[in-house]
Amino acid sequence: MFDILVYLYETYYRPDACPEPAALAKKLSAVGFDDVEISEALVWLNDLAAMAGVEQSLTAASSGTRFYVRQELDVLGTAAVGFIQFLESAGLLSPLQREIVIERALALDEAPVSLGKLKIIVLMLLWSQGKEPDALMFDDLFGAEEDQAPRLLH
Repeated sequence: MFDILVYLYETYYRPDACPEPAALAKKLSAVGFDDVEISEALVWLNDLAAMAGVEQSLTAASSGTRFYVRQELDVLGTAAVGFIQFLESAGLLSPLQREIVIERALALDEAPVSLGKLKIIVLMLLWSQGKEPDALMFDDLFGAEEDQAPRLLH
């Protein structure tokens, strides 16, 4: 499913540039993606779009601390929670966007969610809202994965 999400991000500059779901499914199938994965990706994206359309001002003034319940920690893992906290503390994710990222990660059938997949979730959230990551976030989203050598600071 994540290969499809990355493909959509790279192929369609904006989500409104995507064809309707039926036509998109045919295009994805023609490119070689599996029908089951296409179906999962389209459902996941539809749910993301529904959540991303929620009014941002509902939690814009939130300044509280987010505590994670055991189920969230089990699914996300400490690396993902740390990355989410980093993005929020840097002002790159709003509290509402954080909650959407957490919900979309919990919607997956795997635990813990890898940091690479969490980064794709963040990227797809921004894409669905028509926002482009700034340079700092882009570097973090496409930087070294946990199994690669760490980046050197100069």
